[in-house]
Amino acid sequence: MNDILLWALLFVSVSILIAAILVLRVIKIFVQQSLHPTYFASAEEKEKYQIEQDQLEAEKPEKKTLWNWILGLRPLSEEKDLVMEHEFDGIAELDNPTPAWFMVLFYGTIIFAIGYMVNYHVIGWGQSQEQEYAAELLQAEEERLVMLQKPGAGGANKINENNVEASSDEAVLQAGAALFKNVCSPCHGEHGEGTVGPNLTDEYWLHGGTVKDIFRTIKYGVPEKGMIAWEKSMNGKQIADITSYILSIKGSNPPGAKAPQGDKE
Repeated sequence: MNDILLWALLFVSVSILIAAILVLRVIKIFVQQSLHPTYFASAEEKEKYQIEQDQLEAEKPEKKTLWNWILGLRPLSEEKDLVMEHEFDGIAELDNPTPAWFMVLFYGTIIFAIGYMVNYHVIGWGQSQEQEYAAELLQAEEERLVMLQKPGAGGANKINENNVEASSDEAVLQAGAALFKNVCSPCHGEHGEGTVGPNLTDEYWLHGGTVKDIFRTIKYGVPEKGMIAWEKSMNGKQIADITSYILSIKGSNPPGAKAPQGDKE
């Protein structure tokens, strides 16, 4: 019961405090209006004031947006000042020049083109596409030779056309036969009898029949005759295995062998 009474007294106190604050605010407003009364304009004065504000707003120049500033566009309110004198069939032209940013880009490309021509075709400081291609080929060849001659290179990459040797090891021949079936048989036949490419089982060779010749032919290919270079797809060990297999089928005379081509060796 005592708790309820305490809460009731607290509520009454807060209510009295709020009422006192409101009364003080009313007294403050009354005093301010007594000393400095607010002037209320008539309907005619309000209308006149609104007309003046509208006129000022209409005469106020339109602000350019960021987009108009970037593109060099003029606001529509200035269109009447841009109309040129000549007119045809009721159509007038606006004197709205090309924006500055476009002219900077336009003349900048001309200056760049002149500098490019002088650099690449007059002074010769820069390399043309053909020169860059030739330089890259030379660099690639140098890197290839360094890789082949590097002492720490893996055994598969150490084998090249200068140190390759024929092998009669059964494991080597089986590996070479599997590779031959996958990459060589489409052009040379499953047994080397020759289809699009020449017969590899006779004694005649177009590009040499020694172990080094065959290795070199496989490695670098014969582009003018449609044979691709396999050095990017196979390592030296794999090419050497195919070479040994090709040498092992010499004289096997498979059925349907293609006629001899090249020189006898």
